[in-house]
Amino acid sequence: MLKSFTKTLLGAALIGASLVPHAFAETTLNALFMAQAAYSEADVRAMTDAFAKANPEIKVNLEFVPYEGLHDKTVLAQGSGGGYDVVLFDVIWPAEYATNKVLVDVSSRITEEMKKGVLPGAWTTVQYDGKYYGMPWILDTKYLFYNKEILEKAGINAPPKTWDELTEQAKTIKDKGLLATPIAWSWSQAEAAICDYTTLVSAYGGDFLKDGKPAFQSGGGLDALKYMVSSYSSGLTNPNSKEFLEEDVRKVFENGDAAFALNWTYMYNMANDPKDSKVAGKVGVVPAPGVAGKSEASAVNGSMGLGITSASKHPDEAWKYITFMTSQATQNTYAKLSLPIWASSYADPAVTTGQEELISAAKVGLAAMYPRPTTPKYQELSTALQQAIQESLLGQSTPEDALKSAADNSGL
Repeated sequence: MLKSFTKTLLGAALIGASLVPHAFAETTLNALFMAQAAYSEADVRAMTDAFAKANPEIKVNLEFVPYEGLHDKTVLAQGSGGGYDVVLFDVIWPAEYATNKVLVDVSSRITEEMKKGVLPGAWTTVQYDGKYYGMPWILDTKYLFYNKEILEKAGINAPPKTWDELTEQAKTIKDKGLLATPIAWSWSQAEAAICDYTTLVSAYGGDFLKDGKPAFQSGGGLDALKYMVSSYSSGLTNPNSKEFLEEDVRKVFENGDAAFALNWTYMYNMANDPKDSKVAGKVGVVPAPGVAGKSEASAVNGSMGLGITSASKHPDEAWKYITFMTSQATQNTYAKLSLPIWASSYADPAVTTGQEELISAAKVGLAAMYPRPTTPKYQELSTALQQAIQESLLGQSTPEDALKSAADNSGL
């Protein structure tokens, strides 16, 4: 009798347990993201919450670090044999990550539908040596932002179409006493400066590498650095630009202290937000200018992808999360700080309404995106160029000597 009663109780307990929802997800993923620019931390958390509701069997732990820490955090975690399942990576890292087996080759997971639906330029973000190492997620380039009110007061009818015109317009604004230093750049000794430099290299028709060897020390690469030095030494550029990152540029522009600023997509809607910005409603945006006889516009490929690390023990669940985060539905919902990778999204009013000016600039800028050099030794090359830019701006070296030294120290 007692045995029977015990069995009954045990059976009831098992049935009851099966009816109670699982208190813990069966799989936990660790994901590493960036704590600045593009999608905000709040956006990423909201996207992830939506994923968790649709996939209750998968829990995602999020970690956010500044862009400057993203690469090293990923590599160090890999070396420790654990860490992250999903990582955000810059367009400049697939060569290194593929060579050192940091990321998993996901070529077999990319469907024909994905290949056809995503803008062709976006795929360059995640490819190396003919293979795919993730899904493109942030499609981004730098645009020229301008303060419409300041240009109007200066009697300027249209924003500049060439970099020389930008210099002329900034001089007009300065001479009329509207702003002492009309231009803001992110020229701190960091990757930010390389993005601005690349934009100018693209405008001047330069090359970073030829046959795998440095080629930036002459031609368009040299012209680009000479322009930076000229803009800085002329007094038209905010002198603090040599210490600015993109967020510093945004704050200066939003405070009304810059007539022109080069920055990523995310600044458009942030600078137009009256809660935080003094220039809301006065923000203009156009593709970064070109150079007469050489280019109509200029742009750097600043896109980023989501990939699965080779240390992940849950690659299938990680891919499920990545495809959700990069899906057209998710991207269209959060299209205010980063534009979608999907071609047909640009015909969707949910994406275009209220940011027609940005979309118009994006159609030109995204088509003109110029890549930073693809090499497994990118970090060494970037560090050498960052130093060359700083030395040139500070007058410690001529652009010719600084770039020659960068080429010698690039590891290539």
